Amino acid sequence: MSGTLRWSRGGEHAGSIGYVADLEDQQPHLVLTYRRGSGASAEQVEQRIRLCRTRPHYGGFRWWMICPYRGVRAAKLYLPPHGDRFASRTAWRLGYHSQRIADHDRPFEALFRLQKRLGGPQGWEAGLPRRPKGMWNRTYARMWREYEALDGQCAVVMHGMLSRLAG
Repeated sequence: MSGTLRWSRGGEHAGSIGYVADLEDQQPHLVLTYRRGSGASAEQVEQRIRLCRTRPHYGGFRWWMICPYRGVRAAKLYLPPHGDRFASRTAWRLGYHSQRIADHDRPFEALFRLQKRLGGPQGWEAGLPRRPKGMWNRTYARMWREYEALDGQCAVVMHGMLSRLAG
């Protein structure tokens, strides 16, 4: 199996990566071919990534990549802006968004998630949108109670921040 993935930014070609997967070999692997950098300093990279497979309970096979740096099984490999090769999240020490949220921002994040789930505008005191068609009244009532509790927590956080600024 082989191919090329291409992407664009603002309608302009931004990059591409070629891949070749050899799944029949005794040592299955994936070869990624891409260009890193631009101009005279551009580097042509060919990275070989080992593959392994497991058998899920529901049957068939599940393919995994082996991180070239940590040697751990990974479903995804990452190439962050400062990186030079694809590697696992742990190899690059990449955190999840939820790990970077400050404690005082957590009620706002939960409030915005609730508003987004209901398809309404996001923002503190933007309100909870009307009950979507097909949603049970009791489900909407539960979400409304959750919204009011989160809105109250956000008000407490904002009051604390404003009092520190004024203080």
